[in-house]
Amino acid sequence: MLQTPRGGAGHGTAAEDGGPMSIGTVLNALRDEFPEVTISKIRFLESEGLIEPQRTPSGYRKFSVQDVERLGHVLRMQRDHYLPLKVIREHLDAVERGEAAPLPTVGRQRDGEAGVEASEGPTVARIGRSELLAAAGIGEPELAEWESYGLVAPLEDGVYDAEAATVAALVAELGRFGIEPRHLRVMKAAADREAGLVDQVVAPLKRHRNPQTRAHAKARTKEIAGLTVRLHAALVQTALGVRLP
Repeated sequence: MLQTPRGGAGHGTAAEDGGPMSIGTVLNALRDEFPEVTISKIRFLESEGLIEPQRTPSGYRKFSVQDVERLGHVLRMQRDHYLPLKVIREHLDAVERGEAAPLPTVGRQRDGEAGVEASEGPTVARIGRSELLAAAGIGEPELAEWESYGLVAPLEDGVYDAEAATVAALVAELGRFGIEPRHLRVMKAAADREAGLVDQVVAPLKRHRNPQTRAHAKARTKEIAGLTVRLHAALVQTALGVRLP
């Protein structure tokens, strides 16, 4: 649902009136539900064909209510279902054409579950190589390079954990800014060290004889992992002297 942008009482906005909106108004409309969204993110989604706002003669973007609703759907599918942009675009385009298009959920595998259930369609906890290539919108050479740097790795049976699609999409997005896979080796190494630290902390719980204690280890792992991700983000922002929304 489209959120009303924050503003003074008694002052109507384009979003409230249903008229064309500037990109700043759109940002405010989305931030209540998606605090991480930025103007750069909106522009990137436009460049990927997820939205097509109108342009004024001077080149300024003007968004309709439908544009903002579509943006909300895109951000929600990224957040809740971890879908690559190519898959999201194809799904939304099919829906707008009036076609029956179940959402091809690519979910993270969770504690003891085959995947994340979604009402729109079946969960895919594992994906094949061709599916990963299609989902990320890349070719064999790119995937082979990413594998050589350890950014993406197949499982023993040659398929990929669904999280590989998320990693591939993010690597592709960073590539738009000139950040090459070889530059991301330091991030992979840092992630491995952080994961090792979390494993070290919960190892005694995992080895416990009590099944309830072992189950608690999984919950503790997720909790600590979430804290390390937040700390990592805060440290990067501090080092750069910026604050992300």
